[in-house]
Amino acid sequence: MILGCSGPILTPEERAFYQGEQPWGFILFGRNISEPAQIFDLVAALRDSVGRDVPVLIDQEGGRVQRIRSPILSPYPSGQALGDLYRRDRDMGLRAAWLMSRLHAFDLLKFGINVDCLPVLDVPVEGSSNVIGNRAYGGDPVTVTEMGRAAVEGLKAGGVLPVMKHMPGHGRGFADSHHELPVVGASLAELEAHDFPPFVALKDELMAMTCHVVFTAIDSQNPATTSRKVIDDIIRGYIGFNGLLLSDDTSMNALSGTIGERAANIVAAGCDIVLHCNGVMDEMKQVVRNVPALSGLSLARARAVEAAFGRGDGAEEAAIRAEFDALFAVA
Repeated sequence: MILGCSGPILTPEERAFYQGEQPWGFILFGRNISEPAQIFDLVAALRDSVGRDVPVLIDQEGGRVQRIRSPILSPYPSGQALGDLYRRDRDMGLRAAWLMSRLHAFDLLKFGINVDCLPVLDVPVEGSSNVIGNRAYGGDPVTVTEMGRAAVEGLKAGGVLPVMKHMPGHGRGFADSHHELPVVGASLAELEAHDFPPFVALKDELMAMTCHVVFTAIDSQNPATTSRKVIDDIIRGYIGFNGLLLSDDTSMNALSGTIGERAANIVAAGCDIVLHCNGVMDEMKQVVRNVPALSGLSLARARAVEAAFGRGDGAEEAAIRAEFDALFAVA
């Protein structure tokens, strides 16, 4: 499991809980952010609580999904803004996506954060929910694939690992899965042509996050996160992703049942890691009662991620930032 915490400083109860339960990693949200030294200290405290150099994740996309904001970090453009640049000049857009991810890596590693939940590989359709909206690079799979690959490479060049999301695709959701369950009625052929290609192209990356979306052509009863059929037949089968599969947040209302039941269903469906983000202690206790220790293929996938953390490419931050700023100054 990957867990959140309640605020900017670990409570004694949280520290003892994490020490006893040993989550595989942690994730930060806006409630955990106040100022630079505090972020660094919190990340260090999380790792100290489990006695290991565990992965620490964040959603630092740019645009409206940027957990560490001004004045701590400058605002970055949305995926759509990057995509607009790509549509005007392909090479310039790809370079901008790489540079922005490289800057994310500079920013995050200063605080000890070493995983960014990026890129967004969802391909929206007309009229779909704004939950993805301008987070997407574009409305066609080629744009999303090329920009997503550039973003992935930029993060890795800086020593930060990416998490692709939201597999096998949230772009057709006409509801916000934070609040209700989206149901997609597109045919399998439509999904294979439009929604799945970015994930197929980047299937060799080490981590991906599921979507809480029902695809009626595959499994009319269960969202992808808790669907053994979607995970086995599509994510592991058709897409061919063999990396570490994280659920989207267990506390999102697209999922049904108690938090404990949701966690159990996520594991039973074939996800390797249960993600629980809100830091509510009673909910985290339900999660841990229903999540087994990592073993077998899941453990091997987790170890592959841990082994992949490395040093950056030695690039100079000032030069990367100046080049990125110049691209948008002339855009």
